[in-house]
Amino acid sequence: MDSMRDRFAPVVTRLLDEDPRVAVVLAEVGADRFGEALRRHPDRVVNVGIREQLLVGAASGMALAGLRPVVHTFASFLVERPFEQVKLDLGHQDVGAVLVSAAASFDWPAGGYTHMAPGDVALLDTLDGWTVHVPGHPDEAETLLRHAVAAGDDKVYVRLSLQSNAAGRPVDGQRFLTVREGRAGVVVAVGPMLDAVLAATEGLDVTVLYATTVRPFDADALRRATATAGTDVVLVEPYLAGTSTAAANDALADVPHRVLGLGVGKAELRRYGQFDEHLAAHGLDARSLRERITRFTDGAVPAGV
Repeated sequence: MDSMRDRFAPVVTRLLDEDPRVAVVLAEVGADRFGEALRRHPDRVVNVGIREQLLVGAASGMALAGLRPVVHTFASFLVERPFEQVKLDLGHQDVGAVLVSAAASFDWPAGGYTHMAPGDVALLDTLDGWTVHVPGHPDEAETLLRHAVAAGDDKVYVRLSLQSNAAGRPVDGQRFLTVREGRAGVVVAVGPMLDAVLAATEGLDVTVLYATTVRPFDADALRRATATAGTDVVLVEPYLAGTSTAAANDALADVPHRVLGLGVGKAELRRYGQFDEHLAAHGLDARSLRERITRFTDGAVPAGV
């Protein structure tokens, strides 16, 4: 199976062919994937070199000129390093772009902490008006990329990862999907965490919601799920733990509830190891998730199990 990032360049190349507003802005990372696009559209594929602040600034200028820029590099270089430009050149000037990241929280452990960005979504949460897509499968990545580019002049972040679920789901760029129903708690699995959550909750009496668009947060879906499954809520996110806790609390502000936010911890793991070792170290493997979810959702194990 190809990765989300493998799918990214061919999809955007087709969008360049289909829509004269679409432009691509790169900062070396991934430039080799757009060779054919550059040959076909030399005026709308721009590589600014290793200058991430310019990357976002150039995209803002294109947006001001009426284009729909798709901006791509590693998450740490796309959201964290040029955050002032994201805040001002896009947000303050009220223009849109599609930021598409790679490397996620720790997709490339050998690259070290400079190439890790578990805080990217939390950082964007400090700004107004961003849509955030977190696909869990290459098919979903393609769907959400198309939604993002077609979203007028909106500000959209698409978070790609090497981690992937075994199968794609029919995502629509708006709503959470109900994957499993129970009566002793709700577990919200974000993007590529779904397979681990399904394995972790096998035999547990919980509802599992699948979220690939996390901003805006689908408060209605969470309220509907808690109406029958109770108001113990576990969020399992592939980035900084607790990123969506406030959104879940806001959704349930009128009812007594508890929320547990699981995700990547703040402590830096300096022995970079392998991807699976990072998942386990942060308690995001299926075994660890089952222990943590079961402890929190008291009574989630049906009698006799």
